[in-house]
Amino acid sequence: MAVKVRSEVAAIADDIIAIRRDIHKYPELGFDVHRTSELVAEHLKDLGFDVVTGIGKTGVVGDLKGNKSGPTIGLRADMDALPIQETGDIPYRSVNDGIMHACGHDGHTAMLLGAATVLEQFQEQLKGNIRFIFQPAEEGGGGARYMIEDGCLDTVDEIYGIHLWNYQKYGEVGVKDGPTMAAADEFAITIKGFGGHGATPQGTVDAVLVSAHLVTALQSIVSRNTNPLESTVVTVGQINGGHNFNVIADEVVLKGTARAYTEDNRQMIKRRMEEIINGIGRTFGADIEFVYIDGYPPTINNEIAYERLKFSAEKVVGNGCGLPYLSMGGEDFSYYAQKIPGCFFFVGS
Repeated sequence: MAVKVRSEVAAIADDIIAIRRDIHKYPELGFDVHRTSELVAEHLKDLGFDVVTGIGKTGVVGDLKGNKSGPTIGLRADMDALPIQETGDIPYRSVNDGIMHACGHDGHTAMLLGAATVLEQFQEQLKGNIRFIFQPAEEGGGGARYMIEDGCLDTVDEIYGIHLWNYQKYGEVGVKDGPTMAAADEFAITIKGFGGHGATPQGTVDAVLVSAHLVTALQSIVSRNTNPLESTVVTVGQINGGHNFNVIADEVVLKGTARAYTEDNRQMIKRRMEEIINGIGRTFGADIEFVYIDGYPPTINNEIAYERLKFSAEKVVGNGCGLPYLSMGGEDFSYYAQKIPGCFFFVGS
């Protein structure tokens, strides 16, 4: 696969690498991305962009205004890291204990700053404007919603986001229209039974037994309620309960996640979980509390935005542009794509 790297990009490759390594060395969590935001804002100001800080709490927006009329295109990067201890031995290893850029956001931020540097050189030829959107708190904080509330999409006609992707072959671009990332929801189920001695189970309501039936029954949502040509996931990741080896448990708590590529399937999972939980509760005489927390909605790529992205990507990687390696992961880029036409894509790393 031949990758065509423009000379303007090659000329700043070392600068992009240096920025990425700097951000990697000083990772920040959630909305507390103050150092990263300052670095981004200063870079955009040095390029002469109109820069606004404090968007979405600690986000940064920079506008490159073309000399000719046309649409405004948004380009988005996320800036936050993960609460993970870095153990590798590299010169730019994280100096912040328990925090690491393990999801590529350092790369996303450096890449978008590189794109800003190159595109500024073509300002006079631009037919329209480019808005560079640097967002905090993608990792669970829903930073995109706060960015939108503060007006980052005002006057923006289309938006594009990128993710470095180790599952994709190095250098390839993975993109498709329609569902691209899953809805990522969370649930907690508390089973309240009636405990007793393990030798005298009569008269008890065994919360462990109820939980076992629930874990099994919930999997039928994927195997029997979901169209086999579509994808859903219901994962019970935690089971906590019981007091001793010979005591029938009076309470068990299950926690897990539900994933779906479409809003219809997302709502179906929620409805079927409630029906199954109520039915098993009545069957065994247990009181069951069900809490379902909506996470990020599914990321749905707009067909026209996808076609434009694919056309551009093929100019760079040729036949290295194809379908992405999909997962059931979630992305808060979905909030942008709910508001305006958008396309989220992957670059093999």
